[in-house]
Amino acid sequence: MLDLSLPDKKGHELVTEMLKLAPVCPVIILTGYADVDFSINSIAKGISDYLLKDDLNSTSLYKSIVYCIERRKQVLELKQSEKRYSTLFLQSPQPMWVYDPETSRFVQANKAATEHYGYSEMEFLEMPAKMIRIGDERRNGKVSGDDLTVRKENNLKGRFRHIKKTGELIDVDIYSTPIVINDRHYLSVIAIDVTEKILFEYKITRAIIKTQEDERYEIGAELHDNVCQILASSLMTLGMLRKLLDSSCIDLFEKSKEHILLATVEIRNLSHRLAPAFFNNSTLEEAFTMLLNTFNQEKKFEIITCFDKASGTVSIDREMKLNLYRLLQEQLSNILKYAKATRINVDVLIHKKFLKMKVTDNGVGFDIHKVKRGIGLSNMKRRTELFSGSLFIESSPGNGCETIIEMPLHKATRSQQEIVFP
Repeated sequence: MLDLSLPDKKGHELVTEMLKLAPVCPVIILTGYADVDFSINSIAKGISDYLLKDDLNSTSLYKSIVYCIERRKQVLELKQSEKRYSTLFLQSPQPMWVYDPETSRFVQANKAATEHYGYSEMEFLEMPAKMIRIGDERRNGKVSGDDLTVRKENNLKGRFRHIKKTGELIDVDIYSTPIVINDRHYLSVIAIDVTEKILFEYKITRAIIKTQEDERYEIGAELHDNVCQILASSLMTLGMLRKLLDSSCIDLFEKSKEHILLATVEIRNLSHRLAPAFFNNSTLEEAFTMLLNTFNQEKKFEIITCFDKASGTVSIDREMKLNLYRLLQEQLSNILKYAKATRINVDVLIHKKFLKMKVTDNGVGFDIHKVKRGIGLSNMKRRTELFSGSLFIESSPGNGCETIIEMPLHKATRSQQEIVFP
């Protein structure tokens, strides 16, 4: 309890010195000096209460003492909480920053963020947050195959691609929590670098896909080279028996022969789907044409294809060609199962070292925000990402579906340690 008139100090000087001497205990001024401005300034400096002796009674004094003690406890707890948060934030081994969703700018960045991204804290605060972002989950109104991004009540959670100051690209899992600082709403964000984890997962996925392709090719080759030969031998044997048959059995003979021929055609088509002939010098257009012809044997669809001239001259390695073949195969299967379409457009073009494949149908379409992501779409997304590509889907009920796949033409893939981007 402080009187403002002491032998050695008075007024503001006295208030300042007493607050230094009693940083933890609440200080209550008890005086007859009724100056409103002085009382406001004293409380602003840290004085807990300002009481006038002429207005004082036992009840008001008791309440003031109790309230000031409790308020001081809360203030100290708040400061300790802020200190703990500051320590966790600044010393966290994971990159963290405070982000303003209204201005899209950084408010604060910890040491791990500056070390990992290569920017100083001042550079973080001076640049917009989009400077470290590559791409977006929405592109020209099209929704990406990435379904990991969730926004709810200004929260942000998902997997994104960031760029360091050196230009190195990294994949990060982002987690955010709303916080309030000085009555303003911000997001506290933690970024976990998962680049190495993804590269390892893609190596495993790539090995699995290669095993599947090898198995498919083995089955397809066995059907084509073995089963078809057995059926051909059966036809020859039937041909030898024809002269020995009565006229009444000729119809059955011809039907049996037709069935064997039909089985041969079906097995050859199946073997071509399982093991596309990429071992020769066939172009991507020739491979796609073979697939589309097999797919549309019954002429249920009007199929329109458009291949950029460059797609026939640019060098596309066998692995990427096979991957594009499987992607088209998967999308055609989706159209056959769900679209109820009558027309399919397949466009392939080369632009700025990227190959772009667009598959469009005039089917029933679907709500891209409500439909469940099935195995087919997940496979397409995974195959696209293995070659550092992007998958975009645009559809709505009654308006068909458009699937766009973009892949860089360089040989580096996401399963390799060194990734080159144009």
